[in-house]
Amino acid sequence: MSPELLNGLLEGLHAAQQGLRALLHALGLAPEVHGQPGWPLAHRIAAEMLVVDAGHARRVLGSLACAGGALVLLAVALAWRRARWPLSALAITVLVLAPWPQDHLLLAPAVATSLHQSPTGFAAAGIVRGQAAYQQHCVRCHGTDGRGEGPDAPQLVQWPPNLNGALLWKRLEGELFWRVREGMHNRAGVPTMPGAGSALSDAQIWEVLDYLQAHAAGQMLRESGTWDRPVRLPAMAVQCRQGRARQSSGLVGQRVRVVVAGPGVQPVADDPRLVTLVAGTLPAGSDPECRPQADMHDVEQALALVLGIPAAELPGYQLIVDRTGWLRARGQPGKAAWSEDDLVCRSTTVPRAPPDGPVATTAAAQGDGLEALIRRMDAEPVRLTRGGFPH
Repeated sequence: MSPELLNGLLEGLHAAQQGLRALLHALGLAPEVHGQPGWPLAHRIAAEMLVVDAGHARRVLGSLACAGGALVLLAVALAWRRARWPLSALAITVLVLAPWPQDHLLLAPAVATSLHQSPTGFAAAGIVRGQAAYQQHCVRCHGTDGRGEGPDAPQLVQWPPNLNGALLWKRLEGELFWRVREGMHNRAGVPTMPGAGSALSDAQIWEVLDYLQAHAAGQMLRESGTWDRPVRLPAMAVQCRQGRARQSSGLVGQRVRVVVAGPGVQPVADDPRLVTLVAGTLPAGSDPECRPQADMHDVEQALALVLGIPAAELPGYQLIVDRTGWLRARGQPGKAAWSEDDLVCRSTTVPRAPPDGPVATTAAAQGDGLEALIRRMDAEPVRLTRGGFPH
């Protein structure tokens, strides 16, 4: 199954569940739970299995096609009296012969917050607050580095998981929230992790999850040199040269270059291909295209986390954000020019040659590494598939 078809199927199933939840909420059958309409059913569609098992995905798609065909036949049968019974029989036959998927692959256990989405916006200030809450309430079991090797870990029934891998990207946000708030049990019902609901507010739990994702992204980049999973630019209030103050999320739709200024760092000129956002210590008299209006300590700490470096080493780093808000490229201090090697978050699909591919080749040959990087980034968009649902 092609990636486009699979993504369409995932989005359709996700939209169907969200629509069902909204309908049940409107009917009073899905009351709010922790600030969002709850999921009142014991199971949800296990969309993650569509990504894992291609054969299962084909069966689901085939079953949906058969169900759609049967509905069309029944509609025609209602309108065409003379052929009503033959068409109805054919519709039933189509449903009987459909390649229905196995229940245990199609459905997964659900919790009330399964379809919840984080309300934080991955804000820099929230990431820093989440770091403080993690250090106060979680570090004794999960460890300072998130590897599950805290001083209390050996006393637990089960070792805590490693929070530096893909776990935080694979699970649904709402189910991660539930596990942190309510705790976890093994198959025998023995508690393996205490719930944090009595110590942390709902907002704090969401911020801890943001911190963990930022920290895991930095560990990933430091150890492998890539962001294997898409990471967003930490959100912040910004002030641009022309226009009023706004949130950085308002820059989505444009490419953004983030530059961390500091002593000894040469100023970067504006570039019409990107919006330049300058953080850090600005030289006297400088007038950057955009600059953070948020607490600079929070901005620098959040950027340091996603880069996997101490905040003191930030000056001179640059980041490029694509039009959909994902961090894609990293420029290190002292590097004279950009190149395609700086693209550290790449598409997992086979790239299709862009129509202006020869132009990009010419640009690279002429030494315009930034142009080649931008064209490569635009031609290979990335998507985050969390629990089987593209975001």
